[in-house]
Amino acid sequence: MGQRQPAAGRVNATADLYKAHLSSGRGRLGEMFGGHVEASSSGARVRTEDGRSFLNCGGYGVFLAGACHPRVVAAVERQIRTHPLSTRLLLDPAAGRAAAALTRITPEGLDRVHFCGSGAEAVEAALKLARCHGHRRIVATEGGYHGKTLGALSATGKDLYRAPFEPLLPDTAHVPFGDAGALARALGPDGSDAVVIVEPVQGEAGVVVPPEGYLTQVAAVCAERGAFLVLDEVMTGLGRIGHWWGADREGVVPDVLLVGKALSGGVIPVAAAVATERAFAPFDRDPFIHTSTFAAAPVAMAAAESAVAVVEEEELVSRARRLGDRLLPLITAAVARHCPHLVREVRGAGLLIGVEFHDPGLAGEFLLELLHRDVIVNHSLNAHAVVRLTPPAVLTAEEAEELVEAVRQSARTLGERFPDRPHDTDTPTGGR
Repeated sequence: MGQRQPAAGRVNATADLYKAHLSSGRGRLGEMFGGHVEASSSGARVRTEDGRSFLNCGGYGVFLAGACHPRVVAAVERQIRTHPLSTRLLLDPAAGRAAAALTRITPEGLDRVHFCGSGAEAVEAALKLARCHGHRRIVATEGGYHGKTLGALSATGKDLYRAPFEPLLPDTAHVPFGDAGALARALGPDGSDAVVIVEPVQGEAGVVVPPEGYLTQVAAVCAERGAFLVLDEVMTGLGRIGHWWGADREGVVPDVLLVGKALSGGVIPVAAAVATERAFAPFDRDPFIHTSTFAAAPVAMAAAESAVAVVEEEELVSRARRLGDRLLPLITAAVARHCPHLVREVRGAGLLIGVEFHDPGLAGEFLLELLHRDVIVNHSLNAHAVVRLTPPAVLTAEEAEELVEAVRQSARTLGERFPDRPHDTDTPTGGR
């Protein structure tokens, strides 16, 4: 065997593979972020091939329970050794157990589950269920993010991603998020031909928290006008915002609830559309009307069942709420002290936190400063001026302080680097 390749060589080799066979743009972006190559992960940490350890507050919200949680890994390993994929003809007990676990903790009345591989697939299932009931007109929200498959992209409220693929699904409208009156006007007196899809908190729009009572009003408008309601909790569900579901905060039960990200346990990709019996009836009547070869794969079902158990037994929902209540004011204070002229607002719900800058360039600088201090965060796909933090609920007290200190130092550096950057004074920096 040859000698071990130097770290720099491995970095360059990985970037070259991206450029040659994956996305050349993604390869260049990786180089811009320092060319780090992930090697392993556990808990709140990601380790790179050059030996660095990063605090992972990114991952688009997947790692609520951290990475490689021992219980989830053990369940997946058992399933791999015994029966990782199913025949799709005979019955699979792993799917039954995962569905029972999930419906045990969803709002009452949501008892039917369609498992799939991604949040976008869950959106597609929900839109197809709505169509089976005659709800063919889509009403979504501006800034909303529901995925990039054609149906999900139709509902996604960002022209940047929609325009290259138009025409998308017809009869689609987008209304301002947080404005139930605008939704009512879009539906009209009779909304029985419409499906409404909304997030409890808009994640990719930059952690936009609606006014209190908004979801209750949306549910009431849909019930009054006869519209089909889909609540997209792919990002917010399973404790991310300090509640099991955004629906729970206001006692809302949609026709379909979408689940993903944290359902994976940070180990195996899996998502689901969880529906009422009435909404799910078309899939009950014909089990082959909407299928996928790898949907409800036993190995993914093992991860999902175990992920739900971890959230329950380790009380990650309340931990997320307490940790978020601690982090949000500390992060707000850090940017208010060191770079108030650069930041428009800090806001959040639980462990979904957004720092909105006055322009996207500043957000990019902040992200790079945090990365320089070994903290990984994400930009927001639908709001490029917002840096989004999604820390795991398993952060230790020391890791939480490490995150806050990295934010302080990064904010101080930006404040010193851009002392004269013009700023908008209409909205003070503050949390929600």
